[in-house]
Amino acid sequence: MTLAAVTELAAGTNEHLASMSNTLIYSAMTVYTLAFLAYIAEWIFGSRSKVGRTANALTADTARQTSRPAVTVKKAGGTAVLERPQVVVRAAAGSRDVPDGPGAHGGTVQGDLYGRIAVSLTVLAFVVHLAGVVARAASVRRAPWGNMYEFSITFTAVAVGVYLVLMALRKNVRWLGLFLTTTVLLLLGLAVTVLYTASDQLVPALHSYWLYIHVSTAIFCGAVFYVGAVATILYLFKDSYESKLEAGLKPGSFATSVLERLPASATLDKFAYRVNAAVFPLWTFTIIAGAIWAGDAWGRYWNWDPKETWSFITWVAYACYLHARATAGWKGRKAAYLAMIAFACWLFNFYGVNIFVTGKHSYAGV
Repeated sequence: MTLAAVTELAAGTNEHLASMSNTLIYSAMTVYTLAFLAYIAEWIFGSRSKVGRTANALTADTARQTSRPAVTVKKAGGTAVLERPQVVVRAAAGSRDVPDGPGAHGGTVQGDLYGRIAVSLTVLAFVVHLAGVVARAASVRRAPWGNMYEFSITFTAVAVGVYLVLMALRKNVRWLGLFLTTTVLLLLGLAVTVLYTASDQLVPALHSYWLYIHVSTAIFCGAVFYVGAVATILYLFKDSYESKLEAGLKPGSFATSVLERLPASATLDKFAYRVNAAVFPLWTFTIIAGAIWAGDAWGRYWNWDPKETWSFITWVAYACYLHARATAGWKGRKAAYLAMIAFACWLFNFYGVNIFVTGKHSYAGV
């Protein structure tokens, strides 16, 4: 067989693998859509449950009783009512002693069934999705994150993988499923319609083992930051909901139906803090690894390239959040706002810098 024939055969194989990758990604999107509908069904059937409304009533009553619980003591000739000091069960100063909600299923058997179906479909979609990413890697014979399309399909797969690992560890995160599948469908839709780039080889500067180290850690960090951002957004809504109940106000029926089934605001706040704090050292390593790679590729460890600059800005924003979260005066909503600013910096670093700013990291357009 001649060299030309071998080259043509290899090109045909790569084209077939690229086509297979596209088919698998579209198939994964189809299954994600079914999972999305199942998560919707879980929330709908859960809204019919009286469990959430009962928990809400008990929560409001408990908040009133535990703020200054009374105790009756005997005295000569009668009794007297004394008030204990304020009791705070959770670690954060000033936090409410509010139990977690029953979950999206609202305690109903039918809602829980749809939730389990949704998780099963998410697992199936993840497997197909991961196969699509592997097929893309095989078609280009390198790591599948050389452009924004490849980064998007890999990032979404890792985000789903993080969710499923948390589920496997029996963490109470099924409430994340609806928001996760919604985001994954939006990002994959953007990837296959706007960001799609045909299979191609990398520029010489990217032919390095640092591609596997630096970019893979960046993708994983982004996926975990995303999970933390969703928890932070829900914390802000749930904290506002609990504040209204504490003030004796009555939130709207839709907000009540949704928010009363989520974990308590203190639980969401703690979860967001833990995942962001856990991955922050890895994000620090990502920046250091990128600097080392830059030294090998360009002769300078730091060039103030837009991507480098915004990576550092993101690091500073998350460092401010973690510091604020550990400072008594900045716990709660103030720290949550910093977390959202930090994640917005990460998003701009990925989408905004790549699309609107030209720099040394601009290799393949989008």
